[in-house]
Amino acid sequence: MKELIINILSMVGSLGMFLYGMKIMSGGLEKFAGERLRAILAAMTKNRVMGVFTGVLITALIQSSSATTVMVVSFVNAGLMTLKQSIGVIMGANIGTTATAWLISAIGFKFEISSFAIPLLAIGLPLIFSSNSKRKSIGEFIFGFCFLFMGLSYLQTTFNNLKIPELVANLLSGVSTQSFGMILLFVLIGAVVTMVVQASAATMAITLMLFDMHIAGFGFEQAAALAMGQNIGTTITAFVASLTANTQARRTALAHMFFNVFGVVLVLLIFYPACNSVSWFVENVMGTTGDMYKLSMFHSAFNIFNTLVLIGFVNQIEKFVIRVMPNKEADDEYRLKYIAGGMFSTSEMAVLEAEKEIVNFAERCNKMFGLVKELLVTEKDDDFNKLFSRISKYENITDNMEVEIANYLNKVSQGKLTNETKSHILKMLKVITELESIGDSCFNLGRTLNRKRNKSEHKEEFTEEQLTHIYSMLELVQKAMTHMLEEVKRDEGTPVNMFITRNYETEINNFRNQVKNQNIQDVTNGKYSYQLGVYYMDFITECEKLGDYVVNVVQASD
Repeated sequence: MKELIINILSMVGSLGMFLYGMKIMSGGLEKFAGERLRAILAAMTKNRVMGVFTGVLITALIQSSSATTVMVVSFVNAGLMTLKQSIGVIMGANIGTTATAWLISAIGFKFEISSFAIPLLAIGLPLIFSSNSKRKSIGEFIFGFCFLFMGLSYLQTTFNNLKIPELVANLLSGVSTQSFGMILLFVLIGAVVTMVVQASAATMAITLMLFDMHIAGFGFEQAAALAMGQNIGTTITAFVASLTANTQARRTALAHMFFNVFGVVLVLLIFYPACNSVSWFVENVMGTTGDMYKLSMFHSAFNIFNTLVLIGFVNQIEKFVIRVMPNKEADDEYRLKYIAGGMFSTSEMAVLEAEKEIVNFAERCNKMFGLVKELLVTEKDDDFNKLFSRISKYENITDNMEVEIANYLNKVSQGKLTNETKSHILKMLKVITELESIGDSCFNLGRTLNRKRNKSEHKEEFTEEQLTHIYSMLELVQKAMTHMLEEVKRDEGTPVNMFITRNYETEINNFRNQVKNQNIQDVTNGKYSYQLGVYYMDFITECEKLGDYVVNVVQASD
């Protein structure tokens, strides 16, 4: 019993070493390549075919399709990659991940690689403690490579100690493994194991190991079925990564799952002919009878075939996932609409994209102000809290939009532009700064209402007169914001109408002064508490500040 427990713990530990090796090896490569990998991923995806090749390249380099798909999900979440672009990269990632199987087939069981892993660690040791980040990344890669194959070697040993081949053979002896039902069961097992381990490379390594042990009842077809199941199970990583992301990122994870599941179903329809074709190719074209090469070839052929079939249907896949996961009215996702990630133009045309994005920014600020007006009349606590959370989220969105648009404009300004365009970019930078201030001001209005609701004694409500004044002030500010949107959207060359803007500013300032004087009298006469008067004037004063920011936007647009 003691020996059994030790062997089980050794098996789990060996698997852990393999997974850890895979993690730090891919992490070391990713850090070594650094921004170049991300630049390639973001830049080479405008064409679906290039997107596929990019996915193959990145995944083959970092040896992890999960890392690539999680990276893609994060890019989509940040608005740096579109859903359509991400689908091509994911297709390529599925092909790139088959490099792991070829690597293990080529050297994993041919000789005892773990015998020189320890000396190899001696080479990586000084590198991993280096202050130079590049050398340190190379050291991490060496350590990861050694741990990966040491874990694989120890895993093989523990499998033999636990008599896993005999156990699997006994389990399969009483059933017909050649039946199609058993093939489906192996697909399911491969999917479940990969979901639990969250590393298709580990499941593939175990499959190759079992296949190499020549277990009775576990042949090429059964191993191929396990490999197909891994393609379904590996989608769980990107799905988990997308749970806290926006709708576009969740759609990316769904597209990944759809592509892999559809591919498995498609190949299952021609499963036995596909296995026979791969066997023939390996034996007659490659000139080898190695069983593991057959499995590696099947793994690659499976993903290449599915990519060739579905690459022409990227638009349809995009429409499908959008239909399955539509935008919700309350789903306030942060996504730049017009500024694309990666390679962008530094020409005059780039400014037009930024102008469209600024209009989108202004419209979002206007919508945020509408949420504040809605918050004022919301009575139920749950509804109030949800709405205030949306306003808080919008405030973060406006911060992010300011940074993203500013970074884009700064990069564009480094190009060869006319003096007029450079001057225009400076104005645009001023506009987005003021728009972000409008977002802050809207959040402050919501926060004032939230403080009044949660901290005022006995939930004291605004009086009818106070509400009348608040509604009047909100109406004045809304008129000013509506005019601001018109000015931001106006055609190039059309002069700004500062006269209307100045009139709104004067009305807002005069009304603020009137309310301020009235508030002092009402508090003195005991119409309401001093604290309620503070919340009241905080709200009115913030509205006046918001009006100033609106004027600044219109001025900067001139």
